Amino acid sequence: MPELSQLALFTAAALILAITPGPGIFYVAARTLSGGRAEGIASSLGTGIGGSVHVIAGALGVSAIVLASAELFTALKLIGAAYLVFIGWRTFQLARRESAPDLSVMVEPPHGVRRAFREGILVEALNPKTAAFFLAFIPQFIDPAGAVALQFVVLGLISVTLNTLADVVVAFAASRIRAGAASRPELIRRLREASGGAMVLLGLGLAFARRPA
Repeated sequence: MPELSQLALFTAAALILAITPGPGIFYVAARTLSGGRAEGIASSLGTGIGGSVHVIAGALGVSAIVLASAELFTALKLIGAAYLVFIGWRTFQLARRESAPDLSVMVEPPHGVRRAFREGILVEALNPKTAAFFLAFIPQFIDPAGAVALQFVVLGLISVTLNTLADVVVAFAASRIRAGAASRPELIRRLREASGGAMVLLGLGLAFARRPA
C-alpha cells in the first residue's frame, strides 16, 4: 500500500477534484432540480456505484482494453451519450406536460427514486471518460512494489466516496433552491425544463468526447 504521506496527498487531491464542478455534479444538480432531494441523493448514490464499476474494471484491466480500442471506446461513449440525452429529453417533455407538484412537502414517489438510482448507475458506468480519469490519476499514487490491483481498488473507492459525498451536498443545495421556488409553479416548470436541457447538453458533450491518447 502507499505510504501514509502518499495516501494523504492522494486524498487531498481527490477531494479537490471531487468538489470541482464537472459533469457529475451538474447531472446531480439537474436531477435534483427536476425531481427533488430524494431523486438527487439517489442519483448521487447511483453514480457512486457506477464509478465503482470503473474502479473494479480498471483494477482488472478491462478499462485499459476499452480505452486502447477506438471502436469499443466510441461504442461505449455513444451508448452513454444517447442514454443521457434520452433521460434529459424525457425530463423536458414531462415538465411540459405535467403541472408543477406541491413542494410544501418534499416527498417523492418511490418509483422516481428507484429510477433515479438506476439511471445514475448507468449514466456513470457508460461514461468512458470516468475510466480514463481513473487510469490516468490513480496510478500516480500506487506503489509498484505492492499489490497494484488492490491499491487501485482502495484508492479508487476513496475517490468515488469523496465524489459521492460532494454530489450529496450538491443535491441538498439544489433541493433548497427548488423548495424556495415552491410558491411559483411556473418557475418549477422552468427549472425542470432547464434540468432536462442540461442533461441533453451533457449527453451531447459526452458524444463528442475524444479518446485519450
